[in-house]
Formats: sequence, C-alpha cells, structure tokens
Amino acid sequence: MRIQLCFLASLVLVIHAGPIAQPVTDYDIAKNYLIRFYNLEYNPPNPSALKLDPLPEKLKEMQKFFGLKVTGTLDKKTLDVMKKPRCGVPDVAAYSTFGGGSKWQTNKLTYRIVNYTPDMSVAEVDESIEKALQVWAGQVTPLRFTRMYSGTADIMILFATKNHGDIFPFDGRNGVLAHAFAPSSGIGGDAHFDDDEFFTFRSQRGFVLFLVAAHEFGHSLGLTHSSVPGALMFPTYSFTDPDRFSLHDDDISGIQSLYGAPIQPDPESPTTPSYCNLILDAVTTFRGETMFFKDNLVWRRSPSGSVAQHLIKNLWPNAPDNIDAVYEHPVEKLYLFKGKQVWAFNHNSLELGYPKTLSSFGLPPSVTKVSAAVHNKISGKTLLFFDIYYYSYNEKMKKMDKGYPKRLEDGFRGVTGEVTAAHLSKNKIYLFSGTKVFEFSSNRKLLRVLNNNYFLSCYGV
Repeated sequence: MRIQLCFLASLVLVIHAGPIAQPVTDYDIAKNYLIRFYNLEYNPPNPSALKLDPLPEKLKEMQKFFGLKVTGTLDKKTLDVMKKPRCGVPDVAAYSTFGGGSKWQTNKLTYRIVNYTPDMSVAEVDESIEKALQVWAGQVTPLRFTRMYSGTADIMILFATKNHGDIFPFDGRNGVLAHAFAPSSGIGGDAHFDDDEFFTFRSQRGFVLFLVAAHEFGHSLGLTHSSVPGALMFPTYSFTDPDRFSLHDDDISGIQSLYGAPIQPDPESPTTPSYCNLILDAVTTFRGETMFFKDNLVWRRSPSGSVAQHLIKNLWPNAPDNIDAVYEHPVEKLYLFKGKQVWAFNHNSLELGYPKTLSSFGLPPSVTKVSAAVHNKISGKTLLFFDIYYYSYNEKMKKMDKGYPKRLEDGFRGVTGEVTAAHLSKNKIYLFSGTKVFEFSSNRKLLRVLNNNYFLSCYGV
C-alpha cells in the first residue's frame, strides 16, 4: 500500500543546538526545504574530496516547478517562495497519480467528522467540510459524498494536536496545518487537522478551513500537486474568498483524469426535473443559502448564485422525500413537514423525539398537511400555510397567535390559488403558487408577480 501524506504547512525549522544556538542562514533554510520537498540527499560539500555542493541542481528543480527563473542560485524570489505556507508533500509533476491504483474504486464515498475545533462553530465546520468535498463532486465528477455519524467512513476527519494516533505528530502553532492520506484501506483517505492552528470560516486572520480541507481532500481522492499557480492543488496556501471560490481548470482536468466527467442525467427522467416551470415542493433559506425541494432532490443556491443538486437524504439521512413544507428555525434548525408529521434537524442530525405530529405546533386535527412555511427572524413569527388559510406561530412563546387561521386573501391580497412554497429573502416574502411567485414587501404589499424560475436558471439538471 502506498500512502501519500500531505502536510499543509508553514516552513518550520528545528534547530538542534549546543549550549549556544547558531543563527539560521538562508542556506540552512534552502537545505531543509529541499530535503523535505525535493528529496535532497545532503552531504556537506568537501572541496578536498572534490565533492560539489548538491543544492544548485535541486534548486533548479524547485525553481522550474514554481515558474521561477532557473538559475540554481538562492535568490530572494526563490527564498520568498520557500518561506510561504504550503503543503508538505514533495513537489512532483502536475497530476501524476500515486500509482498502484491509488484512487477510489467507487464513486460513492462516505465521510465522518469525528470531532470539532473550538475555533469555529459546529455549523461553520460542518458547512466548510461539506463545501470542501462538494468542490470535487457534483458538476465536475461522478463522485458523491454521504455523511456518516458513527462507524468508519472512507474519509475520517479529525482535529488533533501533537501525537494523535498516526506516525506523523503535529508540531504546534504555526507549523503543520493538516495532513491527509491517499485512497487505500485503513487510514487511507483520512484527513487530520492540527488543532493548535487557528482555523476560520471566512476571515484571513488564520487559515480558512474550507480552503485547507478542499486541498487536503484532493489528496484524499488521489491527486498530488499542480505546478499551476492559482490551482487549488498548488503547493502553497493562499487566501480566496470562499463565496467567490471556483475550481481551476487544472484541478478539474486532474480530478477528471482519475474519475471522469460527471454523468449527464437523462432530461426525461422524473428524478431530474427541469428548473423551467417546475412547481416546487418547498423553498427555504438555510445557513445563508436558498434551498429548493422537489421530489427526492434539493438544489442549493449560494449567495454567489452557483447551484448544486443533491439527494435530500444525502444532506439529511433521516429526512423524508416529497416534503410538503420547510423552514429555517432562528437557531439554525431546519423543520421539514410531510403529511401529519414534522421533522427537526440540528444541522444534519435529527433532533431527539422527532418526527412529531403537527399538533406539536398547536395545529388542530383538521389540518392534515402544511403546504408551505416561512419564518421571519425580525418578528419571530412563522407562517404556516394550508389550503387557502394560514396560521402565525410565535417561536418564542411556542404557541399560535390569537385570531388565526386567517384567509390567505386577507393577509396576502393578490395571491391566487394554494401556496405551495414560501421563503423570506432580504425582508421580502415570496409565495409560490403554481408557476407563479408573488413578491410581497415587509408590510405585505404585493410588489411583483414573477415566474417560478426567477430564483433558479431555466435549464435541465
């Protein structure tokens, strides 16, 4: 079994000194760098034995890889590159695989987040890891990732410090950021993150977990380094706004050389409906994204406008398909309605005691389904629609407001037909009915009537 280990690291020098520490020279920095990343076998130059300095030839190799002027001399630009935070796997030709079939032999992989870093919220870690995996799936390969909450997954994700169960201990703050293993049995595919480092969700004050994880997962899937600046698999770490991130063509070519292009769905298949004039089952915002549900599918639209398709059960394993309504609770819980039952999810985990009946919201037995739901974080009220009526539920008091249900036409004048989905965006309420979307202001004045593909591009998926 061949194992590829990636250390995403700042260059750290360990100086073994006698009673008086000797200063670290640029030559020492270069020597240690080339030993670590370019397989330099170093013996001190010995002029009397006519042994030449071995550094210049390795310097040329390193300079060529990074697109520097190939001189074999240690100039400032070369030294600056050596001091940048980077991945610790030796630099090789772009996208040579590990050999010996070092790729997964299935397109359906599992992952498990074993524990969490205190630097970020659980929701931020979950989102960062999921988003990092989706970089390599969906629209670029046939790969699909399913989260596990117990047992052994293909990719085990761990935050740890110092010695943590493998033979590569972490070295504390400002050293190695993470390491990952290439596809294989056992520890293969696993990714470990040094919890002595400071990870962030989006801030440049630290290392963005999404960027570190996306790079590491490239190695977990079988990729080595790219020599193309700007590629995700380029050896050195650099900040990119996660909301503006897009996978470089070089990364796409690399991952597709291993797993192929994404499988194009049959546009006639009922499991892959077109966005055009699609009557959605439910719509909600969730952790900054807008989610659109239909049958067994959910589309996630990011703030930047990119759209990714998932099976509902891949995101929430215990959720039903063909849901009736959905809304985001103010403390980042997600409520899904189907028939007479409601499911509550804390991130991806089903809350204890769920599913419950609609009566848990105070709805009477005459309400046999909720056709749409929307929560207003400003008012703290959740509107629950059924037939041509709607209720107002007070989330803080955990009870229905007095005077409800009300007729739809009394609160949202202009809507025709049953509301099939609803969501709030920028303090405007959008009610979906048939192939139309009715846009209301915060004081419920009808502003526009839109086509139901307004939030999603009109093309097959």
